[in-house]
Amino acid sequence: MKYPIGIQDFRTLREGGYAYVDKTEHIHRLLTTGKYYFFSRPRRFGKSLTVATMNELYSGSEELFEGLWVKDHWDFTAMRRPVVWLKFSSSGFRTQGLEAALHNLLNDAAESHGVELPDTSFDRKFQFLLKKLSANGRVVLLIDEYDKPIIDYLDDLPRAEANREQLKSFYSIVKDSDPYLELVFITGVSAFSKVSIFSELNNIRNISLDAAVNSLVGISETELGTYFAEPLRDVDRKLLRKWYNGYSWTGEETVYNPYSLLTFLSTKRYANYWFETGTPTFLIKALREQGRYDIRRAIGIPTSLVSFDIEHLDPITVLFQTGYLTVTKVLQGERPICSTTPNLEVRHSLQRHILRSYQTATFEDPSIRVFAYNMRSNSTTFLP
Repeated sequence: MKYPIGIQDFRTLREGGYAYVDKTEHIHRLLTTGKYYFFSRPRRFGKSLTVATMNELYSGSEELFEGLWVKDHWDFTAMRRPVVWLKFSSSGFRTQGLEAALHNLLNDAAESHGVELPDTSFDRKFQFLLKKLSANGRVVLLIDEYDKPIIDYLDDLPRAEANREQLKSFYSIVKDSDPYLELVFITGVSAFSKVSIFSELNNIRNISLDAAVNSLVGISETELGTYFAEPLRDVDRKLLRKWYNGYSWTGEETVYNPYSLLTFLSTKRYANYWFETGTPTFLIKALREQGRYDIRRAIGIPTSLVSFDIEHLDPITVLFQTGYLTVTKVLQGERPICSTTPNLEVRHSLQRHILRSYQTATFEDPSIRVFAYNMRSNSTTFLP
C-alpha cells in the first residue's frame, strides 16, 4: 500500500495509486447545499486535499473519481465551471511581500484560463478576473489557507497587521462579486476579525464546528478499519488511538490526524510526526508571558474558539484552532466548550516545548521554578 504522506494534490494522489479515504460524499453534500463556506482545521489535516478535490470535480476530471462515491452522483459535464484556485501557502508572500504575491496569484490564475489582466491594483484585477470568467459560467472560487500571511507573522504584530489590511482590500471584492460566483470555499486556521471576508460577507457560513463536517478531514475509526485493515493486522489499536486519535470539533466523534497516522503506518514506529512539522513558537511565548502552565483542560465559548483578533491574542483559542486542544464536550446554557489535548503525540510534544521555553527564561517567579522542576522530574503535574 502506498501512503500519501504530505501529498495535497488530488490528481497526484489518484494517478499515483496512493491510498485514499473516500471523502467525496461529504464534499458532495457541501457543494449541493450551500454557496459560501469557511472551513477551519489545523495544518496537515487535509484541507488542501479537500480543496484540490473540489477543483477536479468542477474541472470535469471524471476519470480521477472512478470507484469513488461521487462518481455516480455528479454530472461532470453539466457541473463544469471555471475555477479560480488561490493557494497562499505557495504564493511567495514571505520572499516577495504580500502585494506582489497577490498579483502573482491572480496573474497565474488568469493565465491558466487564457485571460489577460489589466495593469492595475490587485483588487481591481481580482474583480476583473471573476467578471471575465463568469462569461463561461459562474466561477468557483477556492481560497486555500487564506490567513497564512497573518498566521506566519503573529510574532511580528506590525507585519501581521499590515498583511491583514491588504487582505481586507483583496477579500472585499468577493462581497460585490456574488452574481459571478457559483461557490466560494475558503480554508484557514482562524476566522480573523477585522478581515472583510468575515466582517462584510454576512452570508459566509463558518462550518468549522458543525457536526456534519467533523470527519470531512481526518480519519475516523470506521474509516481506519475499512481502508487500512491489512496494515493494522499486528497493531495495538488501543495504543494507536491514544497516540494519534482524539481530535473532535463536536465533542462526540473523534478522528485521527491523517499525517501522523499515515506516517506511523509507513514506519510502524510511534513518534511525534505532526508536531515536528512546525513549532508554535509565538504560542509558547504567549503562554509563558500570560502565566498559563496547565493547558490540559480549558473552557471556551464557541464564538471565541472559532475567531480571534490579533491585537488581543488568546493562546487557548489559538491552541484550539491549531490542533493542540480539542473539544471533549459541549455543555448546555451558554454552551461552553471543554477542551483538552487530543492525544499523547500532542501532549508530550507541547509539554517539551513549554519546558524548553521556561528553561530559557529567568526564573524570578518561584512558581515557574517549581513548574520547571516538576517537568524535569518527569512529573505530569502542572502547578498554577
